Amino acid sequence: MDALLTKSEKKEISPAKEKITGSEALLRCLVEEKVEHIFGYPGGAIMPVYDALYNYADKLTHLLVRHEQGAIHAAQGYARVSGKTGVVFATSGPGATNLVTGLADALIDSTPVVCITGQVFAHLLGTDAFQEIDVINTTLPVTKWNVQVTEAKDIAPAIAKAFYIAASGRPGPVLVDITKNAQNELTDDLEYEPCKAVRTYKPKPVLQKSQVEAAAALINNAKRPYILAGQGILLSGATEELISFSEKTGIPVASTLLGLGAFPTDHPNYVGYLGMHGNYGPNINTNQCDVLIAVGMRFDDRVTGNVSKYAKQAKVIHIEIDKAEINKIIKADVEVHADAKEALSELLEHCKANHFTEWIESFKTLNQEEFEKVVQKEIENTNSLKMAEVVHMLSELTEGKAIVVTDVGQHQMVTSRYYKYKNPRTNITSGGAGTMGFALPAAMGAKVAVPNQQVIAIIGDGGYQMTLQELGTIMQYKIPVKILVLNNNFLGMVRQWQQLFHGKRYSFTEMDNPDFVKIAEAYKIPGAKVTEQNNLESALRTMLDSTTSYFLEVVVEKEDNVFPMVPAGAGVSEVILELPKGK
Repeated sequence: MDALLTKSEKKEISPAKEKITGSEALLRCLVEEKVEHIFGYPGGAIMPVYDALYNYADKLTHLLVRHEQGAIHAAQGYARVSGKTGVVFATSGPGATNLVTGLADALIDSTPVVCITGQVFAHLLGTDAFQEIDVINTTLPVTKWNVQVTEAKDIAPAIAKAFYIAASGRPGPVLVDITKNAQNELTDDLEYEPCKAVRTYKPKPVLQKSQVEAAAALINNAKRPYILAGQGILLSGATEELISFSEKTGIPVASTLLGLGAFPTDHPNYVGYLGMHGNYGPNINTNQCDVLIAVGMRFDDRVTGNVSKYAKQAKVIHIEIDKAEINKIIKADVEVHADAKEALSELLEHCKANHFTEWIESFKTLNQEEFEKVVQKEIENTNSLKMAEVVHMLSELTEGKAIVVTDVGQHQMVTSRYYKYKNPRTNITSGGAGTMGFALPAAMGAKVAVPNQQVIAIIGDGGYQMTLQELGTIMQYKIPVKILVLNNNFLGMVRQWQQLFHGKRYSFTEMDNPDFVKIAEAYKIPGAKVTEQNNLESALRTMLDSTTSYFLEVVVEKEDNVFPMVPAGAGVSEVILELPKGK
């Protein structure tokens, strides 16, 4: 009978499609994208979304943070440990602008986050309505992509595109700004279509075998080759490929700050941590190698020091998924514009088996000098508690297997030096932006992502007080994250520079701090304070054994410094091991 009906007659008797609000369409999109957790803070312009969220408690878990900056840092921590895309809700105006710091942090550190902000009604755009801010132009420099949606029918395509762009290629933050009328309007409940491609956007370059062959030719003829492992190894899931490549070729591996964990620190070919406060051997031998193989890293100034003095003797192979990073800072002799996993797999086939025993031994000799002049004094100190001693003991007690989230400052550099990371995605820190206040909310988000793993936030007393309010989120949702504050009553890294380069003029870096343990207790978080070395190990064990969140404050040496150090303007081979005389 259907065959006898006209098109118009069929249309008349077909069941009408269900209509849903734009807000519900948004939530259905998130469910389809397999989102499980959302970090957010409600407000007037996003209230329809929160109203719809009331009926999605069985599908989406929302955590009410205490500040929007806490929301995006939590989403970053969630994304960094899980490999998934973090999701944030915020309202218009100040709600959206409070995300800017986290967006900038996520962009430079390649973290996939989708932020959904409410906006005033479309007819009020441009009128300076209450809590109206041009969030698109405000966030344009700090997002991988952003878009404003003014009609309900455009919500699903925008969300699909947002998740695709955030997670593909070099990951990054995306923002979708949705006007209030679009949240309220009715739209057809259509089948969700994930985005699989965007015209003109090519996130994953096609590996060029000619580039691999050129790189292999340099590597196979090298006498002192050297691998610099960046976060791109972790983002592409190339840890096993890197290990296989290093083991076959015999090439030593050093790690950038964000690359820590990409290569096991107990591997015989691992030679240390690069950068301003990195290990002595990796810095010195950067200017001794003949072939430098940079994988998934961007030659940040904290790694290169003075570029005019950086690895001038070496042929440089740069393996990088983001074309914009190649030749931006260091000229590459061979460009391999590719995903790190694919490039290393292909290189493995083209490079011959080799060993560089004497070359690796030279790193060990230099690092032994560092041990005798720096490390031994730090971890075997008997006069006062030092940051290095605390982190070294924590590393031993956790066997380097905990997820460690650091803030920014001296404690961050000390942790990078003394915590011996064994596994990928266990080092979470703010690298390129250097965002103080990052660690507490990021650790909170990380623990939500991996509830069965030990997550420890290591924070300085300065950065801790920037996002301290997220203790309220930890309390409300009973997130069992461990918080370790290394308290020197200073903005320590700035003070170190003031000591070295500004004649000990400690201008506004000394801090009078509150009773941190009492503050933790006010949030129903048990805590303790350590001031003596003989109490340190038992206090750390108590913290680690706690089944709830736990706060531990360790009062460390007030004017402790972090060495080695590449001074500003110096080359990496000019790294210093101790405080210059007269300082």
